[in-house]
Amino acid sequence: MARTARSTPAELAPAPWPDRHSSDPSAEVARQFVLNLHDAMAGRTLRDVADQVGIHHVTLLKILHGRAWPDLATVSRLELGLNADLYSSADVRAELAKAASPSTAEPRPKGSVE
Repeated sequence: MARTARSTPAELAPAPWPDRHSSDPSAEVARQFVLNLHDAMAGRTLRDVADQVGIHHVTLLKILHGRAWPDLATVSRLELGLNADLYSSADVRAELAKAASPSTAEPRPKGSVE
C-alpha cells in the first residue's frame, strides 16, 4: 500500500518560512524547532553542523527550509550534537489551551442587552 503524501511544514505555514506563525499545530512545532536549530547553529555552516551531529547535510537543509519533517533520530542527534534543547511543544500546547478556554470577558451588567 502506498504511503499517503502529506504536506510539508513550509506548505502548512504562510511564507516566508519560518518567519511567520502557522495555524497548524504540528507545523508550528516544526517552525519553532527550526528557529531553535538556527540559533543553535550559531553561524556555523550547514555542512559543519551536519558532520558534527552525524546526519547528511541535505537532510539538515530540508529541515531548515521546511521541506521535511525531522524524525526522532534526527531530533536527538541534533539536540545531543549541538547540546541544545530544540524541540518543545509547550508553547503550542499553551496557545491551543488558551484558544479553547471560554472567554474571560467581563460580565455584562444586569439588565443590559446585547
